[in-house]
Amino acid sequence: MMGLLATRRRAVLALGVLIGGAGAGAGPVHAACETVLPAGSARPHKVEQKRLVTPEDLAGLRDIGQPDAVSIPPVSPLAVSPDGKRLAFVIARPVPGTNSWCRALVVMDIRPGARPRIVDRGGTYMGQSYPSRGLMVNSGYPEPVVPHWSPDGRAIAYRKRIGGHTQAWIAAADGSGSHAVGGLADDVETLAWSEDGKRLLASTRPGLARESRQIAGEAGSGYLYDDRFAPNDAPRPALAGPQPLAFLSADLQSGRVGPAMPADARRLAPDLEPGVAAALVAAGPQGRLAWLEPETKALASPMRLHARSPRGKPVTCGAQACQGSIPSLLWLGKSIVFTRREGWASERMSLLRWTPGEVAPRRIVSGERLIHGCVASGPRHAGLVCLVEDAVTPPRIEAIDPASGRRQVLFDPNPQFAAIRMGSVRHLHYRNAFGLKVRADLVLPPGYTGGRIPLVVVQYHSRGFLRGGTGDEYPIQAFAARGMAVLSLERPRSVGIADPNAVTAQQVNAANERDWADKRSLLSAIDTGVKEAVRLGIADPRRIGITGLSDGATTTAFALVNSDMFAAAAISSCCLEPHSTMIYGGPRWAETLRDMGYPPLAKPDPDFWKAMSLAANADRLHVPLLMQLADREYLLALESWAALKAHGDPVEMYVFPDEYHIKWQPAHRLAIYRRNLDWFDFWLAGRRDPDPSKHDQYRRWDAMKTQP
Repeated sequence: MMGLLATRRRAVLALGVLIGGAGAGAGPVHAACETVLPAGSARPHKVEQKRLVTPEDLAGLRDIGQPDAVSIPPVSPLAVSPDGKRLAFVIARPVPGTNSWCRALVVMDIRPGARPRIVDRGGTYMGQSYPSRGLMVNSGYPEPVVPHWSPDGRAIAYRKRIGGHTQAWIAAADGSGSHAVGGLADDVETLAWSEDGKRLLASTRPGLARESRQIAGEAGSGYLYDDRFAPNDAPRPALAGPQPLAFLSADLQSGRVGPAMPADARRLAPDLEPGVAAALVAAGPQGRLAWLEPETKALASPMRLHARSPRGKPVTCGAQACQGSIPSLLWLGKSIVFTRREGWASERMSLLRWTPGEVAPRRIVSGERLIHGCVASGPRHAGLVCLVEDAVTPPRIEAIDPASGRRQVLFDPNPQFAAIRMGSVRHLHYRNAFGLKVRADLVLPPGYTGGRIPLVVVQYHSRGFLRGGTGDEYPIQAFAARGMAVLSLERPRSVGIADPNAVTAQQVNAANERDWADKRSLLSAIDTGVKEAVRLGIADPRRIGITGLSDGATTTAFALVNSDMFAAAAISSCCLEPHSTMIYGGPRWAETLRDMGYPPLAKPDPDFWKAMSLAANADRLHVPLLMQLADREYLLALESWAALKAHGDPVEMYVFPDEYHIKWQPAHRLAIYRRNLDWFDFWLAGRRDPDPSKHDQYRRWDAMKTQP
């Protein structure tokens, strides 16, 4: 989802006039949260002293910003103080043992060796909601939280979710206290300071609360089943969305809250020229703006960098390096710094700098590392601080010299990984049967010296630290630690996107679904990658597993129906079937599918479903299949599960309570990690965990082996 990059707020605040309830600040905390910050920094370890990674290591990773490198928003989770010398961010650590999250607002000096200090704690997990098909949906992805400094550097405003309400909080930068800002009745989406620092500005969507009350009022007489329903998600109408934003101003002296003036509202959402279809906006000093515009009307058009000078004159960067896939941009003085994906299937990431008026940008750094969340730092805001990660290194905060590209680690939130021996990664480049570029990371066990071993396919993006694939349920390095290879696939462009005649979303979707073209493309990408691992003498062709969530799950189902390559499978969501898909997704989802070419319930078409449906092919499918599903999604799996069970196929399904498409609860993630490891150990390697508590698990799986 595209957001808006706002300027760092320049305001003045007297801490004595903060309003709202008293907060915990950096005071006493639950024992499990004492380690929300690491105890020390990373220390070098000899290879022979390092240990193998465990699922517990991966399930306890500390995060700054988004944990999934694919879902990173353009807005940075890092915030630099007005003097450029300090950094603020929210750090989060999952605690599977208590099924809870530890969260803290942290401040640190921007210099090597500086220690971060907690200035506020608390708040619960914030799930991300967005409109889809006119209804509000919570995907389970964490909501980005951005700190905002007061201009005197004495306070920081940020969002915190408490008691089911996303509030605005202000914390003293020295950790001496924190307060909620009162009078904001609705969930706060964005924050900013007024220019004089006497008011806090916030955006909310009051229409959501009004509609929620209206739906609650229907409960007494029953809900009319209509297109507001998505039964798979909930047995009640969903909220309509998007709802319009309301811009509010909270006076920190008097406590009064009222509508924000237009000039204040622009601090929350920078203005563009009327009619400009910008995908991303960055506000700079003295009224400067930078933004991206699509080059064509195509749905996935390349973006072009544009800027506006303080005098309002628009400038376009015509260089090739200013066009393409540009995830983020920010102002560095009078220049624009932006990231750009480059290379085979966008494998590399470059950091570039362009000053409006120059012919072309200058490359600061380029490589396979993922760079994101960059902010300007230093006394003149002429330096850069970014989050940097790679395939075997979790994200760290690093300083990057814009002149030389030299990088220096400022803070490693997970120094314990320096003592862990990670599997090596080989990068595979190839084309699939559709001629589309594909890349995949082939992860090998630590110390691998040769010989054929089991291989597990993990989908469907492979960027940054290789944690657990899309949705983070298949722990890549933990599989490698157990002696398996992992093919971590970056899905190729969809067939519809690659079709020059497909311009609208409906045309792209129709091209993807025509004769299951995109699924055939994805299966070809997987098939070619697996065969390359076999050709290299690494993968045992009789012991190949496949996994996936969402698009990866439907690709897994398609692979089981259309290929005999796989000996075991696991999915995190399920499935596309003739009946359940059209019923449990709700009327709007059914309408969307019909527009994409799916047959309606009134006109069954078995031939259409034969290549996709697990239920329609259950009589011949015998690949062991593990389903670990959210309670908000499992209804879509029942048609598949029941048919497979009826035919005696080896299938097992778990349902996790209070979960979403992306599962958010730490205890659930660890349980899913462990069961997926056990599942592929059992079916591909013939191994079992001697833990007595797993006796019933293996009894069931042994029985599956003996089914006719």
